[in-house]
Amino acid sequence: MKIFKVGDTQLAVCEACRSIKSMTFALRDVPFSDGSGIVKNVLVGVCDTCDYVIVTPQQSAPAIKRELDKQRKPLEARVPAHMVDILNLASAELGATPDFSKVLIKYYVHTLSLNEKKALHLEKYLQNDLAKGPSQKRISLKGIQVYDDLNILKERSRMESTTDVLKAVVINIYEDFFDKPKKGVIETLRGLASASF
Repeated sequence: MKIFKVGDTQLAVCEACRSIKSMTFALRDVPFSDGSGIVKNVLVGVCDTCDYVIVTPQQSAPAIKRELDKQRKPLEARVPAHMVDILNLASAELGATPDFSKVLIKYYVHTLSLNEKKALHLEKYLQNDLAKGPSQKRISLKGIQVYDDLNILKERSRMESTTDVLKAVVINIYEDFFDKPKKGVIETLRGLASASF
């Protein structure tokens, strides 16, 4: 890997100028493309013509990752052990490993947060026998999107507890996969699982 220094120059394609331009490496504050934050004082290649950031060298990746990790807000809940088993079984049904269970939860939280009617019915799952039992296992999620989606879902479902929302989501997953299988949902998630592994 080549290490660049402030002031180094080279040619690169500038998207703003739509041509090959000379660029100079400099320290800049660079915003994330989704507007969720900014990485301060990171080495980037800047177009000498229009001042557009053209290149982020590999050596800047750890600084960017560190800033992204700061923005990922953790969500944690303690749940009965059989709920983790449900997630693992659903992942296996999709041909995925148990690690896919986090994607599965994020998918459901996001989808339910967009549907006010389904969100309102989420609390009914807490009456299910599967919602009971000692909370011996932990579900831990990280991400900006899931954090925002969960807050919307809590508001729309009128449930204040993150743990209750996640329990209800797991039971919803159980219903969609094993109790009253929804082929369309399962096929969509199977496609997502195959693209992830």
